[in-house]
Amino acid sequence: MAGTTGDLGHRIALALLDRGAQVRALVRPGNTKPEVASLREQGTEIVEVNFNDPAALTRACAGAACVVSALSGLRNVIVDAQTHLLDAAVAAGVPRFIPSDFAIDFTKLLAGSNRNLDLRREFGRHLDRMPIQATSILNGMFMDLLTGQAPVVLFKLRRILYWGSADQPLDFTTIANTAEYTAAAALDPTTPRYLRVAGEVATVRDLQAAASAATGQPFRRLRAGGLWVLKLMIKITRRLVPAPKEVFPPWQGMQYLHNMFTGLPKLETLDNDRYPDIQWTKVREVLAAR
Repeated sequence: MAGTTGDLGHRIALALLDRGAQVRALVRPGNTKPEVASLREQGTEIVEVNFNDPAALTRACAGAACVVSALSGLRNVIVDAQTHLLDAAVAAGVPRFIPSDFAIDFTKLLAGSNRNLDLRREFGRHLDRMPIQATSILNGMFMDLLTGQAPVVLFKLRRILYWGSADQPLDFTTIANTAEYTAAAALDPTTPRYLRVAGEVATVRDLQAAASAATGQPFRRLRAGGLWVLKLMIKITRRLVPAPKEVFPPWQGMQYLHNMFTGLPKLETLDNDRYPDIQWTKVREVLAAR
């Protein structure tokens, strides 16, 4: 598994261990992050490997039943490093690969509407050409972001900020649930090319009701304008603060919200019931526990 020092990746590794799996974590040479020591203490095999060394990476993948990627970054990671990892998995004869997708359904988005998701779609085209069984987990927006990082639930103002329609269904899933589901999928040899899950599908009106119930304070809706307004804001913000080397600059999050409010990447035919032992967390629970 790659990307185990990140929040999602670390949780996936722990979820795999909870399910009795043998986990091998591929980390960069000299990585001293506390997650590495934590996983080692819990029985994870830690393998330091240079992702630019094909032979070493192939040896690191040898014997695996599934390679899971939770890598996070820009082109040098999502396209380049993942391609190295994929090529090594194929060379080692690994039967299955789970890429670091974990997002809204970017397969239905127009090119150029989201930089980070464009990179995932580009890698996906390469993945589909390779002789390996691939499964992408699409989970909507991480519900955890609603507690502050995503400017939607404005706790101090007691408002739900949105653009477009207050009735557009939106997909949300916690990081923990996504990790649990990914672990279950990694141990399931019958997974299809895509699995789509959402801990809760909620409109802006639903978010308003959830925030009011979670805090005991009445929340109201705050419509900032149509989607064209948000698109204009993205353009201006990207020009003023381009931050091309940042993975999540302000305009990137705005792109993600714009994608969601258009309804284009709405997940269809959810696969939540595939692993019935998973208990899905709701928006109200996340907001109440913030």
